[in-house]
Amino acid sequence: MALRDDAAALAGEIANLRHRLHREPEVGLDLPRSQEKVLTALDGMGYEISTGTDTTSVTAVLRGAAGLPTGESVRPVVLLRGDMDALPVQEKTGLAYASEIPGAMHGCGHDLHTAMLVGAANLLASRRDQLSGDVVLMFQPGEEGFDGAGVMIREGVLDAAGRRPDAAYALHVMSALGDSGAFLSRPGSVMSSSDGLVVTVHGAGGHGSAPFAAKDPVTVAAEMVLALQSMVTRQFDVFDPVVISVGVLQAGTKRNVIPDTARFEATIRSFSAQAKTRLKTSIPRLLEAIAAGHGLEATVDYIEEYPVTLNDGTESAFARHTVEELFGSGRYSQLPHPLAGSEDFSRILAEVPGAFLFLSAVPDGTDAAAAAYNHSPFAVFDDAVLADGATLYARLALDRLASA
Repeated sequence: MALRDDAAALAGEIANLRHRLHREPEVGLDLPRSQEKVLTALDGMGYEISTGTDTTSVTAVLRGAAGLPTGESVRPVVLLRGDMDALPVQEKTGLAYASEIPGAMHGCGHDLHTAMLVGAANLLASRRDQLSGDVVLMFQPGEEGFDGAGVMIREGVLDAAGRRPDAAYALHVMSALGDSGAFLSRPGSVMSSSDGLVVTVHGAGGHGSAPFAAKDPVTVAAEMVLALQSMVTRQFDVFDPVVISVGVLQAGTKRNVIPDTARFEATIRSFSAQAKTRLKTSIPRLLEAIAAGHGLEATVDYIEEYPVTLNDGTESAFARHTVEELFGSGRYSQLPHPLAGSEDFSRILAEVPGAFLFLSAVPDGTDAAAAAYNHSPFAVFDDAVLADGATLYARLALDRLASA
């Protein structure tokens, strides 16, 4: 209870930081104002601070002062991640602390993640004598499509304490999932992988009245789009699902002109390493064959992005136990299936056993089913979860180091 009480005492300070971050959202890998706010907040806490060279990341290491766990000769390490970047979205919430930067918004709640991790930094610093190892705080830019986790790994975040972490944890708030204040997760796959597809069909243009005298790339591209959906249902197990959605379809300049090329882009989601590997070979083979069948050629660029976000079974169970011990069994819900979004924290979990948890931040009195979802210009996240998020971060580190 002392940890929760201390977090509650910091709640106003944590919320203040969250609001300042929310007013000045930054997109991508270059977040100088966010980095400055984090560095200022951490100043004087006793952390070893380093910043990124290819991104405005912050890595903070706290060396524990307690003795090692019984029988251990190597100092254990726990990593906690909080992402800092915003989205290229024009905010429409009308909040008193709404974004003051045109075209940018913390529509996915990363301002809460950053503020909660700073809160945890404070709680841990005041309990340094209880830490039976070292804690690495990973303040990450560029989660929203810029692979900031990959950049920070290349910059050495996993070796910041002198050895690889024994476990890694991250929280993600949700504006329209679960009961407010609930923690949600599951062992195994918790979020899908994400890959990209860019296809250009090369034909030969001509007059719309004489398609036989041209090589029409439009009809071939249309056939490809439909064939991808048939492939999903006929080549992949329904219990190991695949999602392919075409979001860009471009061709031509005038309705009576057959263009030389047609182009489309798609996002590809899968939930196992096996499906992800098969997609990489199945999709180009299918699309190139369709083009060849019509006497055309296709350039197929399959872009590997993020792996499946996989929770380690032991660490997932440990995180669940920690939530229930802190807040009661009613505050944890096991997700029945993974979410089809993707996360670059998957890169951390591919290197280090750990767990990724969601935290429902649906405002009090709001029906989650009717609330605006993450990434919406109307998405609102409740400050009431900040203290609990900071508490969980800190308790995960304290208890995991003690049990290493």
